[in-house]
Amino acid sequence: MLAFLLLLASVLMVLLPLPSRAGSYDADLSAALLSGPDLCAHADCRAVLPTAVRFTQRKGSPQYVEGYARAADGSEQLAGYVFLSTDVVDIPAYSGKPVVTLIGMDRGGVIAGVRVLKHSEPILLAGIPESALQRFIGQYPSRRADGRFEIGGDSGLDAISGATVTAIAENQVIARSAYEIGRQVGIFTAAARPPARFTALDLRQDWATLAKEGSIARLQVSARAAGTPSAGPYIDMQFGYLNTASVGNSVLGEEGYRKLMSGLGPNEHAIFIVAQGSGSFKGSGFVRGGIYDRIQLRQDTQTYTLRDTDYLNLYQVQAAGAPSYTESAIFIIRSADFNPAWPWSLSLLVHGASAGGKPGFTRFEQEYWLPARYLEGGHPRLVRPQPAWQAIWQARMPQVAAFAALLALTALLYSQRDRLVRASTRRHKPLITIPRTVLWLASAGFFGFCLKAQPSITQVLTWVHALLYQWKWELFLSDPFIFLFWIFIAVTVLVWGRGLFCGWLCPFGSLQHLALKLGKLVGLERYQRLLPKRLHDRLKWIKYGVFFGLLGVSLWSMESAEMLAEVEPFKTTFLVGVWQRSWPYGLFVGAILGLAMFSERPYCKYLCPLGAGLALPGRLRLFGLKRKAECTSCKACAAGCGSHAIDAQGRIDQTECMLCLDCMVMYYDDHACPPLVGERKRREKAGQALSRIDAGGHFIALDSLRASMPAKRSEP
Repeated sequence: MLAFLLLLASVLMVLLPLPSRAGSYDADLSAALLSGPDLCAHADCRAVLPTAVRFTQRKGSPQYVEGYARAADGSEQLAGYVFLSTDVVDIPAYSGKPVVTLIGMDRGGVIAGVRVLKHSEPILLAGIPESALQRFIGQYPSRRADGRFEIGGDSGLDAISGATVTAIAENQVIARSAYEIGRQVGIFTAAARPPARFTALDLRQDWATLAKEGSIARLQVSARAAGTPSAGPYIDMQFGYLNTASVGNSVLGEEGYRKLMSGLGPNEHAIFIVAQGSGSFKGSGFVRGGIYDRIQLRQDTQTYTLRDTDYLNLYQVQAAGAPSYTESAIFIIRSADFNPAWPWSLSLLVHGASAGGKPGFTRFEQEYWLPARYLEGGHPRLVRPQPAWQAIWQARMPQVAAFAALLALTALLYSQRDRLVRASTRRHKPLITIPRTVLWLASAGFFGFCLKAQPSITQVLTWVHALLYQWKWELFLSDPFIFLFWIFIAVTVLVWGRGLFCGWLCPFGSLQHLALKLGKLVGLERYQRLLPKRLHDRLKWIKYGVFFGLLGVSLWSMESAEMLAEVEPFKTTFLVGVWQRSWPYGLFVGAILGLAMFSERPYCKYLCPLGAGLALPGRLRLFGLKRKAECTSCKACAAGCGSHAIDAQGRIDQTECMLCLDCMVMYYDDHACPPLVGERKRREKAGQALSRIDAGGHFIALDSLRASMPAKRSEP
């Protein structure tokens, strides 16, 4: 009956009408809007720059459009600028994809309007309403783009409750995009950078030495990340800056370097590229007079596109130990703005690949900075924009420290389980129950409701997609608590199995166990039951079906998988809140916790896809729970196992075990474990017989001792 009610609640949760899909969630943006010349023909630019009546085509690098207002005398005057965030910065949000944002700024550098055109944030799909995102971006108009934009700081920006990572990423998108465009059009100015001056150092070095010191950088793209079926790497590019004598002479040889430098004019810089793999950095569609559309150089806000007139043949690399390559080139950068004393990046655009497998392109980028010893005065002092994930970690460091300490304490506590269970008995076992109950309270209250650190199957699906397409550490570092939690889970699952997380630290699992204890406190203990073992053994496979079903759907449509992942009640319980969601979600959570007052952890046993996913690697654990030879015939532990993880032969199913350690308390308790009880009673009888020896004589006592012991132990 309990399983039926739980399954019925989950089915209703999925089938009943869900909140309408957010209008900008994974919106289908046209190529013309994303990269075409006429941005405002495909995007509502007046929504973010209302005073303008006419807009130009895209210009500049990064690109923007100018908006013109009509004056009282009928003439036109510049009103401001409109730009797309993805033309300026590439900052992933929690989903690993950028929030595509249209931004307007007046000619004085004040933000005039902000509009989100597309996002892929699952928390804003079926959880936090999109109106929360609209309220968040509504804080930016009337703020100067060169001002301070801090979530919760002096700037007074309020975060999105339950979606802090999304808010921080979008804050950086808006702030950095507006500032970079403002710098480009001359609203904001920066101090001029002194030109590069090279030292007289002139060394002859092999390839490995050049790579180790950073004179050669490497950009590798796997076939999977590029979305191609080839077996080997898509491309393996190595590149460097040639104007310095040490690098130029080592790579080209003295004669080659002399010829190159004699052909370079002022403000001209040479880089080399060698590559191998199934892909090409030159591109098969290149034509004379055209551009190399697969590679670009970027330095700050400047992008340098290379033409055929910038190309020179690189026939042979002279440095010893150079790798084999299938294509090579020397490119000339002709710009007074390019400064080799400062870092720059080489970008590779792979057409036909995207994180979701949809048509488009993916940018792969590798930074290069000439080693300091080749520059007079070394590297200039560089202030880099702080990545969003670093800002999150710094802002929450006290909580991160407390969280990490609790995880470490739990692992330390469980590592001493033998001492704890030996000091506990079925009659008196506070050494197990007290710390475990405290951890349940901390997990549900601190981890779940306070930190919102509930691991979820959606994170597993996101990681699968990252492995299939493009892995970004920034994505997983953006939530410090989830990041640390998953490190803890990965280690402990392989050492002890999934039970330490699922049974001790999972916020929702802890909430269910606290509900069971509450049921006892209010007088429901006599109604508390487990399902029959035979029925349990059939129903436990449901969660595996849910797990593999979600995984399969995610490979077809991540959006659909995120919707179906609402079979997890975690978002409703901890991230958003029951009262913030429509009634089917609240009914689902209420049904689970209501059933948990009558039966131990029903959701964990039968529905949880995360538990199923962790159970699979848990089969490879290093350490399991102890068993005696007598356990094969004794059913005492199985009768008291709340997880139904012990079968009729006394074997523990480690994929179902929650590591409550109740069976281990019995394992060492000579008043509860039947084999130990028998041994204890035999010892007591032996002790009584020996006492009669002292009082009544040797031969009578020996006969009594023999009669009280089994035949195999009858000999003294």
